[in-house]
Amino acid sequence: MKSAQVSGTEGYAEEAEELFELYESISAADSHRAVLHLIPTAPGLILDIGSGTGRDAAWFAAMGHRVVAVEPTDAFRLPAMALHPSPRIEWLDDSLPDLALLLARGERFDVVMLTAVWMHLDAQQRRRAMPNVASLVREGGAVIMEIRHGPVPAGRRMFEVSPEETIELAQTQGLHPVLNLRTESSQDQNRVAGVTWTSLAFVKGKNERPPPKRKR
Repeated sequence: MKSAQVSGTEGYAEEAEELFELYESISAADSHRAVLHLIPTAPGLILDIGSGTGRDAAWFAAMGHRVVAVEPTDAFRLPAMALHPSPRIEWLDDSLPDLALLLARGERFDVVMLTAVWMHLDAQQRRRAMPNVASLVREGGAVIMEIRHGPVPAGRRMFEVSPEETIELAQTQGLHPVLNLRTESSQDQNRVAGVTWTSLAFVKGKNERPPPKRKR
């Protein structure tokens, strides 16, 4: 029997077919242009938390990386497995803030990606989640977050999350900020509505000063 709906996934299963078409129409390389320099060129191990349609996981796999794609919504994970079959991708039904199945495995990743995920957690969940996320990245590895700001679509659960709060939480876990970049939405409708995104990146174990806030 399927467990109760995971907090933060509200509204996604009902719109899965439409969202699949939308997400897959935008290339991963374009979507992640701001953080490309943080993705290893040599094959490594990447964790994609909230992998959705599997677009990014497939992109990483095509580069030669092994990927663990974590997605709690069946309406995304199951079609994603069919759409992006790859021996380099392992699909996992797990979720923030606890990531219990993943943590039990004891793996450490070169990159941990959280794309359009963090703003689905409330303040208490974010505090619980950050130590778990930090424990999954190896020393010298990167945590990359892309956080949405602006009007919340009907039926969704989202919160306004400041970069400052996220950076502070990350620093308590030994994650040091290397990117803080605000951009407009790539989708015309969202851009008109005032939707923006913050790309944040952290490196574990490197004591670097927080970068200046940038806009483009």
